[in-house]
Amino acid sequence: MVSLDEAVTARLKRGSKHFEVLVEPEGALAYKRGEEVNLEDILAVETIFEDANRGDRAAESDILNSFETTDPFEIAAVILKSGELQLTAEQRKRMLEEKKKKVIYTISRNAINPQTRAPHPPARIERAMEEAKVHIDPLKSVDQLVTITMKAIRPLIPIRFEEINIAVKIPPEYAPKAYGDISKVGTITKEEWQGDGSWIAVVRIPAGVQTDFYALINHLTKGEAQTKLL
Repeated sequence: MVSLDEAVTARLKRGSKHFEVLVEPEGALAYKRGEEVNLEDILAVETIFEDANRGDRAAESDILNSFETTDPFEIAAVILKSGELQLTAEQRKRMLEEKKKKVIYTISRNAINPQTRAPHPPARIERAMEEAKVHIDPLKSVDQLVTITMKAIRPLIPIRFEEINIAVKIPPEYAPKAYGDISKVGTITKEEWQGDGSWIAVVRIPAGVQTDFYALINHLTKGEAQTKLL
């Protein structure tokens, strides 16, 4: 469950009665979008309120009459699907900023300038978003917002999603540890262990992270690895 400090109110009116639950905002929005979310992970407390701010619980008879159950998770599901999330201006601003950062991070990690083959810095993507007046809709997923953003900024900067293949050769003294770390950041499409214990591989990574990938290889091997962009 989410902590009460992080929770926001979801509210539904049935007749003259109000019913509220306290939920984690991002998970609640994802649930409203139809994504698979475990309600136990986003419900702050298993209580149905009449007024969550005051801590006033809804009467059990009103709950039963309105939902034909007293199960808090079944009721929370109905409230989230059919009700409204009551976000303060500060909560909404914070959520929008966090979602914007996720969109920028996703694009900068996966996209390149096709003219130079170099990644776009996050600051450049953010400036293009501001120039294109990209609207961050909290009800849309990050994937949906990335698609919208890419369409909006393409007229402003040359950009496209791409994966690249990099061949690496790791000296034997670094190979065992490097193998595990490299496999976490990319897809190993080919590999071969040499007789001297060195490791040769072709690794597919998002084009936008190639600078970070080279930095990781240098860190793991103290600059002794060989790399080649294929």
